[in-house]
Amino acid sequence: MSDFVTVDIEDGIATIRLNRPPMNALNAEIQAALAQACAQVSADKDVAAVIVYGGEKVFAAGADIKEMAEMSYTAMADHSVLLQDFTRALAQIPKPTVAAITGYALGGGCEVALACDFRIAAKKARLGQPEILLGIIPGAGGTQRLARLVGPARAKDLVFSGRFVTADEALAIGLVDEVVDAEAQEGDGCPVYAAARARMAAYVGGPAYALRAAKEAIDRGLEVDLETGLQIERMLFAGLFATNDQKHGMESFVENGPGKATFSGS
Repeated sequence: MSDFVTVDIEDGIATIRLNRPPMNALNAEIQAALAQACAQVSADKDVAAVIVYGGEKVFAAGADIKEMAEMSYTAMADHSVLLQDFTRALAQIPKPTVAAITGYALGGGCEVALACDFRIAAKKARLGQPEILLGIIPGAGGTQRLARLVGPARAKDLVFSGRFVTADEALAIGLVDEVVDAEAQEGDGCPVYAAARARMAAYVGGPAYALRAAKEAIDRGLEVDLETGLQIERMLFAGLFATNDQKHGMESFVENGPGKATFSGS
């Protein structure tokens, strides 16, 4: 992989850590390594949920502009495939994912966060898609995932202006799901990361194939008309009747009532 991206697995939760100080600029190496990390955690049956984390000071302040500045059209036409592939790999992890956002999540960093299922931000975090200030537009999914998340008018406001939003505004418009007010204290760890672990811990020991099916049904359904989405849901729903978790879940409900089933993830 790369020293810029590490994967740590503890208690069923994988942490994909971006580690390219000082700002975790997303150069081609870190993009490729992130895609590899996504493949690793997707395939590992011991991983129930995934956190993407940039450390206590910054999530990711964007792409490596120095690397891109002198690229020709043909070079970028080739490189733009990687730009979208690494965020697509993150979005397609068949398990719950959350971005734990500290400091800046800008440009490509914001696009990484958008590719996760959930986003938790520190009170002092700032998010944005400032590519317009460079004479370009977001290229790693920002125009598409942002509009689907917050609506086209708000997405246009952020993309057209390139402005940064505070964590509180991000929460108000639905760009993040939770804001953590506490500050990191030396020796106590990062409150944002702790909140991300608490959110993901709820999925450890859960019905893995049902969670996968739920994520696929929602994500694929957003891309198609309602009738096609209902057919996607129907097929995924029926397929879960081939799993042990469906048998155990329904047997437990009949015998013991709701919410008491123990799942094996099979």
